[in-house]
Amino acid sequence: MTYENTTAKERIGVRIAVAGGTGLVGRLVVEEVTAAGHEPVVLARSRGVDLTTGAGLDAALRGVEAVIDVSNLTTTSAKKSRAFFERVSRELLDAEARAGVGHHVALSIVGIDRVGMGYYQGKLRQENVVRNGPTPWTVLRATQFHEFAQQTLDRVPRPLAVVPRMRTQPVAAREVAQHLVRLALAPAQGMAPDLAGPAVEQLVDLTRRLLRARNERRLLLPVTFPGATGRAMKGDGLLPTGQGPRGSQTFDAWLARHVADTAPAAGRG
Repeated sequence: MTYENTTAKERIGVRIAVAGGTGLVGRLVVEEVTAAGHEPVVLARSRGVDLTTGAGLDAALRGVEAVIDVSNLTTTSAKKSRAFFERVSRELLDAEARAGVGHHVALSIVGIDRVGMGYYQGKLRQENVVRNGPTPWTVLRATQFHEFAQQTLDRVPRPLAVVPRMRTQPVAAREVAQHLVRLALAPAQGMAPDLAGPAVEQLVDLTRRLLRARNERRLLLPVTFPGATGRAMKGDGLLPTGQGPRGSQTFDAWLARHVADTAPAAGRG
């Protein structure tokens, strides 16, 4: 299957598989595939597909023209992250080759080659496997999502809020999903331009605004990662370095829509 000499507008009824299609971004990708008039195929254990073993992949990929990989693992361990992303990528690419899939699109993270966190090492391994795989590929690096501040809070029990000092240019997960679908419907392009949000922010400030909007009292403790990793996070390490697409939804707009209306009672926690 090939996308040469075609455009997303001309192509109708494409089957697009979404690896990790039940997660935060995956659900949005599935919605955007449907909204664009195409057929999503969810690759997840709940749908009978195990990405780490390849079980169910061959059947699921029949007739699929593109795969969008937004699978994820919550870990800070470099060893676990490398093992997961390499295993999943190899299983997907091997199954795609058997099925004749024409395009593999992987979601990655801006700055992973400049910030040496354990999780990021797994994403770098993923990029390398995709780059050397048999399927024409596109990798999109995006900045942290607006939800990242909440995810950071969720990792630490109340009443503390331990937040790394970090500069970021957060982007709406919905806009990332939309961009991934556009890329999947276009010819493979290798490394796509970085996708970021509209403004550079401090993660500590985002977390403070989130807590205020939720009317939630927690002791906010900013921390700096040691060594080169901490310096890169506080500097420009996680920011895009060149031109590329930029989302339009600001963090505050996301906050007003998705958080403020569900804020807990004052003093809770």
